[in-house]
Amino acid sequence: MTYDQASGLRNKINRLTRKIAKTIAVVSGKGGVGKSNISMNFGLNLTQRGKKVLIFDMDIGMGNIHVLSGLTGKRSIVEFFERGCSLEELIMNGTEGVSYILGGSSLSKLVEWDDHHLDRWIFEIEALQYQYDYLIFDMGAGVTKESLDILMSVEDILVVATPEPTSLTDAYSMIKFIHLRGGMNTFYLVCNRAESLAEGRGANVRLQNVVDRFLQREIIELGVLPEDRHVKQATTKQQPFLLAFPHAPISTACKTMTNNYLTGAESPSFNGNSPKFVEKLRHFFMKGRSDK
Repeated sequence: MTYDQASGLRNKINRLTRKIAKTIAVVSGKGGVGKSNISMNFGLNLTQRGKKVLIFDMDIGMGNIHVLSGLTGKRSIVEFFERGCSLEELIMNGTEGVSYILGGSSLSKLVEWDDHHLDRWIFEIEALQYQYDYLIFDMGAGVTKESLDILMSVEDILVVATPEPTSLTDAYSMIKFIHLRGGMNTFYLVCNRAESLAEGRGANVRLQNVVDRFLQREIIELGVLPEDRHVKQATTKQQPFLLAFPHAPISTACKTMTNNYLTGAESPSFNGNSPKFVEKLRHFFMKGRSDK
């Protein structure tokens, strides 16, 4: 039996015996809003609550999850494209059980996807969905054809913004971009780096109102994360702030955000036994091929 045949058989058995991972993309309208820090600590808090989590750093060539987490592995998702490594080979296990596939940090390693990469990507992502409870895609700035396919396919999109008007405008543009292309995702909103709870809630409400008025879409508020000096200190220590400063205001707010997601904000339409993510990926990738 070949490797692909064995993997295919395992996938079929997994479909009959366990649920698949829920998929979440973390996005922002622009860089510098703390998106990767939130992705990492949100994923970490999920593992602290007994969930099995894999974080993909999809900012290929500019990823920084390895810096924030202190991981020192040399392999990144670039190896999937350039050397044919499997995704499973690239998984690194961080503190407290959260797993990562790093994005790399060399501008010379920016890659393009071809048909072979797309076929392998879909096949291996499907296998990983049966090994984890959550797959979190920390998306890079801007939108490429490949990142748009992921954004259109995930169940949930977590939008990170700050109270600054430019950040809110860029966040709205990202939501609109996905909405106008027919994305049926559930949108969630986190305001980061707020000087006060009132400022953060006000920013969230403004964005919610604009999305409702012009797009007739709901965006669910998950919480407000404060401006907190402990974030910078944790970054200097190359540790997630949840581990470095578990009782800091930012950590408390992050735990509240995770609790809101788990207890009251998960999409009621999600069916853990239906591989919607892979089906959508396959649809959008195939559509891209037919459009060429």
